[in-house]
Amino acid sequence: MDPADERPDLILVVDDDADIARFVEFNLRLHGFEVIHAGDGQEALEVIERQRPDLAVVDLMMPRVDGLELTRRLRADPMTSALPVIMLTAKGMTVDKVHGLSAGADDYLVKPFDTAELVARVSSTLRRNKEFREVSPLTGLPGNSRIRREISDRVRSGVDYAVGYVDIDRFKSVNDRYGFVRGDEFISALARSLHRAVVAIGLPPAFLGHVGGDDFVIVCAPDQVRPLTSRAVVDFETAADKLYDPSDAARGYVELKDRRGNIRRAALVTLSIGVSVSDAGKRLTNPLDAIAVASEMKSVAKSQPGSYVAVDRRRSLS
Repeated sequence: MDPADERPDLILVVDDDADIARFVEFNLRLHGFEVIHAGDGQEALEVIERQRPDLAVVDLMMPRVDGLELTRRLRADPMTSALPVIMLTAKGMTVDKVHGLSAGADDYLVKPFDTAELVARVSSTLRRNKEFREVSPLTGLPGNSRIRREISDRVRSGVDYAVGYVDIDRFKSVNDRYGFVRGDEFISALARSLHRAVVAIGLPPAFLGHVGGDDFVIVCAPDQVRPLTSRAVVDFETAADKLYDPSDAARGYVELKDRRGNIRRAALVTLSIGVSVSDAGKRLTNPLDAIAVASEMKSVAKSQPGSYVAVDRRRSLS
């Protein structure tokens, strides 16, 4: 079993009322959850950068960044878009519930609430999140079912879209040379590079998902493919060079022993990115087809030296 599955769920409580925060923390800990606290939305964003909570319980009314603005920011950021949020609202304020859900909250609790309702809402929201969003414990990014849903949403809306399938070339050589812990650092570095590229290209918002291992999927507008992938490649190669031992980075390869004891050389990692494009001339209406074509193109990219982006030849991108 993955050790991440065995650890208690980590709940972030965001509330400027110390008494309510202590009440929520005490009762959640009593039921086996780990709990961290932030006094307002701004502090919550700083906490989330350092730790990766499984769920946030967020008060609506707070100084600096309130609950609505915090939820909007979490939903707009690919690294936190799948984090489930339960909003705490004032008694009888129906408009607060509507605003909270519209901002992207998964559920709400009306104050005052009892312990049983708190624990039930947290447990059910976590369960739904794990079932439907499949968040990667390593990167915090949404997984397979959420990726398919994102493509389906774009199909239904009728917009042109592109799907990019990304993975690390010669990733096995990193694990073989340094071990899986260092390998995870390369995967996390790729997640950050893709995230920075997604943020940098601006609107319309691109989607970033983590299939597993060193495989990632981007869903974006067709004209965003080139700037997004170019930025991600440069960013990742720079970050990856720093993760190698200095002597390996300086000579540009790692030395590995094969099963017979022979020394072989493996060049430093690069990226292969395959892209499928759905537009008026070629509608890809099945998410699995769109991903399959992108995966085929990734195989084409792997046949080329260095980092390479291969786009389905039936559609050219300017």
